[in-house]
Amino acid sequence: MIVPVIMSGGAGTRLWPLSRELYPKQLLPLVNEATMLQETQLRLNGLQNLVEPLVVCNESHRFMVAEQLRQAGCPAGAIMLEPVGRNTAPAVAVAALQAQGAGDDPVLLVLPADHVIVDAESFRCAVVEGAKLAEAGKLVTFGIVPTKAETGYGYIRADRACPLSSVTCHLCKGGPLSSVTCHLEKTKDQGPMTNDPTAFAVAEFVEKPDAETAEHYLASGDYYWNSGMFMFRASRYLDELEKFAPEMLSCCREALEKAQRDLDFVRLDAEAFGACPKDSIDYAVMEKTADAAVIPLDAGWSDVGSWSALWEVGQADGAGNVMRGDVLTHDSSNCYLHSSGRMVAAVGLEDHVVVETADAVLVARRDRAQDVKAIVEQLKEQGRGEALLHRRVNRPWGSYESIDQSDRFQVKRITVNPGASLSLQMHHHRAEHWIVVKGTARITKGDEILVLSENQSTYIPLGVKHRLENPGLIPLELIEVQSGAYLGEDDIVRFDDLYGR
Repeated sequence: MIVPVIMSGGAGTRLWPLSRELYPKQLLPLVNEATMLQETQLRLNGLQNLVEPLVVCNESHRFMVAEQLRQAGCPAGAIMLEPVGRNTAPAVAVAALQAQGAGDDPVLLVLPADHVIVDAESFRCAVVEGAKLAEAGKLVTFGIVPTKAETGYGYIRADRACPLSSVTCHLCKGGPLSSVTCHLEKTKDQGPMTNDPTAFAVAEFVEKPDAETAEHYLASGDYYWNSGMFMFRASRYLDELEKFAPEMLSCCREALEKAQRDLDFVRLDAEAFGACPKDSIDYAVMEKTADAAVIPLDAGWSDVGSWSALWEVGQADGAGNVMRGDVLTHDSSNCYLHSSGRMVAAVGLEDHVVVETADAVLVARRDRAQDVKAIVEQLKEQGRGEALLHRRVNRPWGSYESIDQSDRFQVKRITVNPGASLSLQMHHHRAEHWIVVKGTARITKGDEILVLSENQSTYIPLGVKHRLENPGLIPLELIEVQSGAYLGEDDIVRFDDLYGR
């Protein structure tokens, strides 16, 4: 049995303004129509002995994660909520403990939720090979076959003197040992079996190199990019963590034992998990274990860590431009151009990134795209909301979008999904006017129950309990005008909520 463990806790600030702290890159459709989280799960389709994934994510992302997996037809077995970020080693530890909850000892396939893999079939072949090694007690990582002397990644050096598997089938494009028997007869006419190893013992993990060292790594053929993807039995990982980081494992056990469970969510205990040491899988376990193995993977991988990386994996036109949305160009080349709504027109640009959203526009040279994180830091220092949220904010019941605001008023467009309901709530500092523009609204206002249709409206005075519901079969859309001395989202007192907030 293989349990995917999808790590969805990152913030992705280097892809601002599309990626925001409360709506990070793994929840965005950056390359295809599906989001990166959905793509991570969908590329596993076709693997055998696979069960529902465990997802580890930030608590504030929980409803978006659950909804995106549901839309992709692959709901999670559990969504584990980190009260604070503690890096990958503790996150995988709580997933391993959760996976052992039924008394099983499955193989875990640990996958970041924000990677691109173009050749899904080669990836699946590598996973099959990795499962065999994991079942034999190895702690497996997938090393990306480097395509250039990259200084932005850590590397893994394979021990060429210690191959761990040596028979592959050329008809399976480097597939696992189990595929050999399928094609033995065919190989008599179509060529010999290859004997190139498909896995090696790990000689060492090395830090991000300088340019000269990276060139040496590339030329040697012994080094692979560290992908951050792993396979191992739950028990093997926990045994090694007990050996090398016992305090971390103790905190993780306590955090899971004291966790609260509601809906599909496992809320880790904040105090216990907060006391857990921070560390990555690499530092905590993989660099110290004697049983690390690396499987070379050549599958069009990218961690999409910057706009320039997104340009590299995108579909370019004849001039080398990668364009998404409503984009026009003239005499421009090798640019990444993204429109979220308004038309973007580029004239005479070369090697640039232009990204438009409802509330921000980024313009940068492609070779300086990593430096966008400096803008995010400025936004945080100034207390500006553009670092955290888009103008459109997702909620478990639908979404809202800020249209206009000033000191004492704010206008929002609210969309409520069919059958969904906001909490029963009140506000101390603001009143609200609601105008229905599409669908049907069922409104609780104090002791009254109202049903409003298009072009009808109502007024919610300050301090009155109220609830908004959509009893219809189509999305409900309304315009909300707030007025008062304070208009922050924290001016909500909830009395009843379907979503446990």
